[in-house]
Amino acid sequence: MTDSPAAPSPYEVLGVSATVSQDELRRAYRRLARATHPDTGGTAAAFQAVQTAWELVGDPEDRARYDRGESLVVDAVSGESGGGSFSATFHPTRASARGATVRARSYGHPGGRARERFLTLMREWMGRGSEADPYDPALVRSAPREIRMLLAEALAEEATARAVSGLGIGFTIWNDVAVHAATDAKLDHIVLGPAGLFAVRSADWGSEVKLAKGELTGAGIRRDEQPFHELHASAKSFARQAGVRFTGLIVVVPDDALAVPFDVVQRGRLSGSLVVRRSLLPKVLRDGANAAGRESVDRAFELRPRLQEAVRFV
Repeated sequence: MTDSPAAPSPYEVLGVSATVSQDELRRAYRRLARATHPDTGGTAAAFQAVQTAWELVGDPEDRARYDRGESLVVDAVSGESGGGSFSATFHPTRASARGATVRARSYGHPGGRARERFLTLMREWMGRGSEADPYDPALVRSAPREIRMLLAEALAEEATARAVSGLGIGFTIWNDVAVHAATDAKLDHIVLGPAGLFAVRSADWGSEVKLAKGELTGAGIRRDEQPFHELHASAKSFARQAGVRFTGLIVVVPDDALAVPFDVVQRGRLSGSLVVRRSLLPKVLRDGANAAGRESVDRAFELRPRLQEAVRFV
């Protein structure tokens, strides 16, 4: 269990409402501890999730701190762990210190659509006229998971944009790009540089993920969700209308969501697609997933005006 807004709350793990009594909570924990124990047919992962949930809310004082949001420490500006509550502010081109190197060109508002949808649904859920801060950690924690997922999506896209903004003047990034006027689909990021043209999806499902049979799987990924296939379809649609060809597809996830630094789809039409830890993404974009497939610098400059003409933001 992580502090990601997308992660199941301990109450969701224990299968109870956040308003249950401490006695009801304890009964739910004991029932699930027996059911998920490996010796009684459960799995180590499920059993550990139940134990972690109980550590967070099993003690009344710990539960009160959790309900106040005191241990929710994800920084909405950076997407990394840190102090403070969620913020509505994002600075995609802000240098970390004076004298920083020239930043990559960046266009669009990373995470913008997800932020707007989060705020709309959060305010509806809070109730008309509420003056509470929609980013208050305690409120975010108690919101339905579909609302929390939108905030996790926005944070993931913002964190990726910050991670790649330091790649340098040879790179151009377009964020929140519309795929086609007739569809709601989008590309989170398009990155152009000497290593090629990449379609990038930023994701945080609040759980570990792994590659299995050419697709991403994980506890937080819906059964009907196919992250790589969806990214491929969106990239193909955009490439067709823009008259470009993507060098590769990348799904980037928080570092603790992937057991290995990166993994590659080995077979099929998605062969060569990558799932990458966020901290490794700048290196992948700089060096290329396949050195033999690197574009020339001249080719990158040739593609830039074509993409500028084709890109529309959501």
